[in-house]
Amino acid sequence: MHPADQDKTSFITGQGLYCYKVMPFGLKNAGATYQCLVNKLFKPLIRKSMEVYIDDMITKSQMAHQHPEDLRWTFQIIRENQMRLNPTKCAFGVAAGKFLGFMVHERGIEANPEKIKAIIELESPKTLQQAQGLTGRIAALNRFISRSTDKCLPFLKSSSRERT
Repeated sequence: MHPADQDKTSFITGQGLYCYKVMPFGLKNAGATYQCLVNKLFKPLIRKSMEVYIDDMITKSQMAHQHPEDLRWTFQIIRENQMRLNPTKCAFGVAAGKFLGFMVHERGIEANPEKIKAIIELESPKTLQQAQGLTGRIAALNRFISRSTDKCLPFLKSSSRERT
């Protein structure tokens, strides 16, 4: 956190007045501020060999032999900016994996089978909230379903009738 902004995070305890030296994620704009920071730091790599969304990042390579070099650039930026990685959340040299709830691999992005299974196993909606929940789950996968809005139209029409 910028030293001039630290006093804006002050809070009182029984032992006195304190302020944060690093940005806590409880602050309203912490997520957006952090996203701006990682976008700025990794700008030379984003969309080329890296994708970043808040604290999820993936280093990707077209060819396996290129991956160590792509990782080297990623680690260099992390090291220069004194960032830390959580080792339990890191995986290296994998051909496929989950990123932002989607399956990512050499063929591109696919729907997460767990999300598809959740929709298939869902009971038929009986209330407005259940219908909205179903349409929300389907909306999360709509990029993988051709004409998904047309297919969801009966749910949307029935839920609008329930509201009136």
